[in-house]
Amino acid sequence: MTGSKMQEGSSPAPPTVEPIEERLIVAIASSALFDLRESDQVFREQGAQAYRDYQQAHLHTPLGKGIAFPFIRRFLGFNQRFPAQRPVEVVLLSRNSVETGQRVFESINHHGLDIRRAAFLEGNSPYPYIGAFQAALFLTANEADVLSATGEGYPAGLVMHSKVEDDLDDGALRVAFDFDGVIADDESESMFQQGLAAFEQYETDRMDEPHRPGPLAPLFRKLAMLQQLEAQAEADDPGYEPMLRTAIVTARGAPTHNRLVTTLKSWGVSANETFLLGGIEKHRVLETLRPHIFFDDNSRHLQSPAGNLPMVHVPFGVANRIEPVSD
Repeated sequence: MTGSKMQEGSSPAPPTVEPIEERLIVAIASSALFDLRESDQVFREQGAQAYRDYQQAHLHTPLGKGIAFPFIRRFLGFNQRFPAQRPVEVVLLSRNSVETGQRVFESINHHGLDIRRAAFLEGNSPYPYIGAFQAALFLTANEADVLSATGEGYPAGLVMHSKVEDDLDDGALRVAFDFDGVIADDESESMFQQGLAAFEQYETDRMDEPHRPGPLAPLFRKLAMLQQLEAQAEADDPGYEPMLRTAIVTARGAPTHNRLVTTLKSWGVSANETFLLGGIEKHRVLETLRPHIFFDDNSRHLQSPAGNLPMVHVPFGVANRIEPVSD
């Protein structure tokens, strides 16, 4: 036997493992990625066995696009643009069993999504595994899972029902955030409960003091790292067109914007676009911006008259605190 062949009794070389530590990881439930309304109705009305039978019978029928699909498809596009670095990854976290989850992976393959890692929990909530996969975001349509995740300090968001619009000719990825309670903590949200004047005075007095990070601060920072990759690609090739654009859409106005700027500068990041709305409805800007995903901690801001904006509720902090009802 030649030296290039494996010696008898020797162990095969271990498979190549792609590290996730340096990547931006997004975890997603199948309920956010695909349209599961029909199969969920079977589960609710007919039970678990009927659901398993239904999924097996429709194994090769691709699931339709869900609310987060346009965001995820474009997000994975970074690995096509930067194949040497492969800077992003999407992990499927599912309440399905691995058997009923077959249809999900069949649909993933049908739509050409490069998703390889998954956890199937057969009815249990997947949120405890957000940390195991080092995800900077978990998206799901299951409200109980989001509340449990955020209660444990994990970065999670509830996708709100809307029309799914995925323009294949639109190669950009636009990600929009609220500031307070999403990128930053809810310190100022708490002060706003005391009135606008108190809030403005509080923020003006602390304009040089950065906010503490909010639940999606790590996501925002890691998106900035992707933009650095794109900036270098553009410097190397003037014909390169950056894909990612970030936006902050906040109810703040002047002069309270100064502390927002201080916070981002202290983290070494910025947004491509910042909208200081001073209290007007956010959908006025969002309908022009057309983000592929928008994060806000206040459900009142997650309403679109046209019903075509992909919005995510991040139930963090004082804006989502339920006060006890007194007798």
